[in-house]
Amino acid sequence: MEVKPEAVEAEPREAPPILELRSLSKEYPGHRAVDGVTLAIQAGSFFSLLGPSGCGKTTTLRLIGGFEEPTEGEVLLRGEIVNQRKPYERNVSTVFQSYALFPHLSAAENIAFGLRRRKAPAAEIARRVGAALNLVNLDGKGSRRPAQLSGGERQRVALARSLVLEPDVLLLDEPLAALDPKLRQQMRLELKAIERRVGITFLLVTHDQEEALSLSDRVAVMNAGHIEQVGTPEEVYLRPRTRFVAGFLGEVNWIDGVGVRPEATRVEHGAPEGARSLAAIVTGTVFLGDRVQVRARLASGEEAVAQVPRAAATFRAGDPVRVSWHAEDELRFD
Repeated sequence: MEVKPEAVEAEPREAPPILELRSLSKEYPGHRAVDGVTLAIQAGSFFSLLGPSGCGKTTTLRLIGGFEEPTEGEVLLRGEIVNQRKPYERNVSTVFQSYALFPHLSAAENIAFGLRRRKAPAAEIARRVGAALNLVNLDGKGSRRPAQLSGGERQRVALARSLVLEPDVLLLDEPLAALDPKLRQQMRLELKAIERRVGITFLLVTHDQEEALSLSDRVAVMNAGHIEQVGTPEEVYLRPRTRFVAGFLGEVNWIDGVGVRPEATRVEHGAPEGARSLAAIVTGTVFLGDRVQVRARLASGEEAVAQVPRAAATFRAGDPVRVSWHAEDELRFD
């Protein structure tokens, strides 16, 4: 009897990305807005392009959506190059910062607009619009026009209008920027809850660090048209690879040749001297509710910022202190 070799299980392979950018560039006269961006985004994830104004993140989004043509490189959806396809020929949908709602149409009619253009049956349109209104917590408000809705409700209509098309990738262009801080915080929670319920890939463009870190599975930090770092929110914040990433994602104390986050910096009266302890003078404090921000100037002239619990904040301008930190909290770069 022939003895067959033992079966060897193949290692599990990661699914191919739903969206891929390969050396993507966009050049305008005298300006290269996007410079060789390469990314792979997995299906069902919440991915953010984060960076300051002018870094190329919105242009990248427009290249993905088909609103701009790349100068070089490729955009792939489900493994197919879509460079030459019109926006309506790509199974992506965009939520714009301005929402771009039709003022003469009701919320339900705005949501149904894309389905009608696709000539979906009336019964299917009614069913999907009703489900979309329910998804974004707008039951009973489908007959209202945009002017009769709050800013948060208009944002929900814009989101529902895109989701109802069931895109492979939902592109979000600074969708919460027009909302006040409290409503923006509420909508972040709702946006994340919706993403988990529908399972669609979300790609968010934002300059708001807190927004990107709180919503995303992975973040790409952009600067001057290229990507500085890609990773989980924890990776890019706690282990930034460049000084730009460290400085953009929150405040950093550049002390004695290293970077230290304010929350990892200690300010104490009479702390012992050590390799990571420097004399300083308090220059001021800022009350932040549950904590106090303490600023202190080192002998080198550099200023250090520390976050101190409110109960322990006994510092006054002019107090001699020592600024200290732990070695494991240092941010070092090549």
